[in-house]
Amino acid sequence: MRLVPRGLEPDRALRKILPRSLFGRTLLIVVLPLILLEGVALQIFYGSHLDTLSRRLAGSVAGEIAFVLDQADAFPDARSQIFANAAYRFEFAFHFHPGRKLTPRGLPHAFGPVDADLASALAVGLGRPFVLVWHGPPGMVRVDIQVSDGVLTIDVPRKRLYIGELYIFFAWLGGVTLILLSLAILFLRNQVRGIRRLALAAEAFGMGRDTGPIRPEGATEVRRAGAAFNRMQDRVRRFLAQRTAMLAGVSHDLRTPLTRLRLAIAMLPGDTSDIDGMTSDIDEMERLIGLYLAFARGEGTEQPQLTDLAVLIEEITARAARGGAVIALHVAPLPGITLRPEAMRRALANLLDNAARHARRIEFTAAPEGERSVRVLIDDDGPGVPAERREQVFRPFESGSAAGTGLGLAIARDIIAAHGGDIRLDDSPLGGLRVVVVLPV
Repeated sequence: MRLVPRGLEPDRALRKILPRSLFGRTLLIVVLPLILLEGVALQIFYGSHLDTLSRRLAGSVAGEIAFVLDQADAFPDARSQIFANAAYRFEFAFHFHPGRKLTPRGLPHAFGPVDADLASALAVGLGRPFVLVWHGPPGMVRVDIQVSDGVLTIDVPRKRLYIGELYIFFAWLGGVTLILLSLAILFLRNQVRGIRRLALAAEAFGMGRDTGPIRPEGATEVRRAGAAFNRMQDRVRRFLAQRTAMLAGVSHDLRTPLTRLRLAIAMLPGDTSDIDGMTSDIDEMERLIGLYLAFARGEGTEQPQLTDLAVLIEEITARAARGGAVIALHVAPLPGITLRPEAMRRALANLLDNAARHARRIEFTAAPEGERSVRVLIDDDGPGVPAERREQVFRPFESGSAAGTGLGLAIARDIIAAHGGDIRLDDSPLGGLRVVVVLPV
C-alpha cells in the first residue's frame, strides 16, 4: 500500500533541491557540517555562556545603581557627595532634574540579551519606575529613574554591559568560515576539473574527434582513470588503423580479379547481350564490395571539421533531384557543426535514396532544436514501414525490398551515432515514413 503520493517521496523531493553537479554536491558535503558546527558553537556561546555573562553584568550594574539610590535616600544631605563618589568608583554620570515626572516608554531593543537582562535586573533591584534609553549619549546607556523630588538620569558606560570578545568571536568565526570555504572551493575545482576533462575527452572520442591524450590530474583515482582512458584511446586507434589497412588490402585483392574478368569479357567475341549481362554483374559485385567495406570501415579515417550543414543538405537534395526525385526543401538558418562531412553526406544520401526509391513526393526539413542540437526530417508519401519492423530495418542486411542490400540504414545509423546523434523512424504527415535525425551542435 502506497502511503506517500508519487512524486512526493523524500528522496524525490531531496533530488529536486540538491545540486546536480559533482562540484556542487561535494561542496555541499563540506558546507553543511561547517554550518552545523557553527550553529552548535553559536548556540553554546551565545545561548548559554553569553546569556549567563549578560545577566551577571546587568545584575552588577543594577545593584550598583540601587546601592547609590539607597545611600542617597538614607543621607539626603550628602546626595551630591554620594553621586560624586559613585561617578568616580563606578564610572557613572549623574544628572538630577528636580520636579520632573518620568514619561513611560517601551523597552528599546539592543543587540543580544543585554536589554532584557538590564531591565529585569533594574525592575528587581530598584523597586521604582525607570526608563532605559539605549540611543542616548555615545558609548552610554541612559537610565531615567523616578525619585521623590524629580528624575535622576544615570549614564552607564556600555562597556560595563557588553563583552568585548563577542565581536572578536564573530569576526574569528566568519573569517575561519571564509578561509575554509575558499580552500574547499579551490581543492574541489582542481579535483572536478580532471573528471570534467575526462568526460569531455570521452564524449569527443565517441563522436570521432581526435583530441589527443588528456593530461591526468587530480586525485589518484582520477589520474588512474585518465591514464586508463589514454591507453584505451590508443588501443582503439591502433585497432582502427589495422582494420582499415586490412580492409584496404581485402578491397585490392577482391577488385583485382574483378578487373581481370572485366578485361577478359571485353575481349570475348560473341553475343553482346551476354557480355553486357556479365559486365553488369561485375559492376554489381564491385558496388556490393564497396558497400560492405564502407559499412565495416565505418568512415573512421575522415577527420571532423566545422561544416555548414545547410550547404551539405542542399548539395545532397540537388543531386537527388537530378536523378528524378521530387523534393521540397525547407532549411532554416543552421549553426556550424563539427562533423565528418563526407560521412554525413553518405548517411543523409542513403536516407534520401531510400525515400526516393519508395515514394513520389519527399519533404526535407532541417531546423535548430533548442541551443544544443539540429533536427533533420525526411518525410515521404511511400508505403512506409510497420511500427514493429522500424527497429529491425536498422540491422545490417535487413532490407524491405528484393533489390536492396540492407546496408543503407545500418550505415546511416552507424555514422550518425558516431557523431553523437540519434536516428529514428516515425509516421509521416504525408502518409509514408518519417526519418528523424538529431545531431548535436
